[in-house]
Amino acid sequence: MEALLRFTRPPAIAILRPPLTCSSKKRVSGLRAKLDDSTDPLLQAAINSASLRYQETHRPDPLFLDTYAGCFVPPPVQTDIKQHSDHYCLATRFLDDALLRTVNHIDGFKQVVLFTDGMDTRPYRLGWPASTLIFDISPERVFNRAAQKLQDIGARIPRNCLFFHVAMESLDIQQTLCAKGFTGDRPSIWVIQGFPVMTLANFEDILVLASNLAMSGCYFLGEMPAWLTQTEFGTKSTTRQWMNKLFMSNGFKADMISFEDVARDLHKQLALRHYNKILFAAEQLRLSDDQMRTFWREFQRLEEQGDEDGFEEL
Repeated sequence: MEALLRFTRPPAIAILRPPLTCSSKKRVSGLRAKLDDSTDPLLQAAINSASLRYQETHRPDPLFLDTYAGCFVPPPVQTDIKQHSDHYCLATRFLDDALLRTVNHIDGFKQVVLFTDGMDTRPYRLGWPASTLIFDISPERVFNRAAQKLQDIGARIPRNCLFFHVAMESLDIQQTLCAKGFTGDRPSIWVIQGFPVMTLANFEDILVLASNLAMSGCYFLGEMPAWLTQTEFGTKSTTRQWMNKLFMSNGFKADMISFEDVARDLHKQLALRHYNKILFAAEQLRLSDDQMRTFWREFQRLEEQGDEDGFEEL
């Protein structure tokens, strides 16, 4: 948790980027992946995660309560009352806490962007403050199926909050987000958990998207596939260096979060099994595209004003 607290301090000094031009502006197209629809692996992965949340909810001392997860899990639904906490559930609790701490205790954070598997119930089950805008980026067919099931059981978004879905398959996710109301000149927090990442290029696309839209001082947290680094690196220190380089190249200062530390802070025992995800927390150091536009507009205005003042003196 100490690593996360470092990311809730006042924003660091921003790193300026060159002015946006047609040739230099980063464009983000849809984060699409070629999937085998006959077996629908994305749907199965989402159901598996929902099953873990359902089982955690029914433990005697749960990390969190997800009363909606059961509607996604096909019968018969079995509960596994285990003594050790699953990595996924610990990550879920860690991200829940980070989201609520940020939107409830840091002024201005009213935009939440969630990269999910389509069955994420955070928009429904977390206590969002009024006027929060929640954006879910996920596979469209999984989201539509989940949305229907949630509607069938009467699930509702908290009052005075707005919820928008952006299909993972969109041709231009950045444009779609902005069209639905996201603005890069207001604070935001970004979380990724369960979102399909097939290649390193997929994850880099996500970082580029967040870098373009997130203001300086905003946060990006979540889980990234460990296999992105396992083919090249075997030690945690080397993996950490690689991850820092990857995030910093997109304007983020990142840190790996230890599952052991999270479990200890929550007074839980971590399950002794291999987990193929890395938990991270990052802070945006750059200005967003919208901030850059404002900066260069103001810079140009001051230059023009200076030229006029100098002409008057002559």
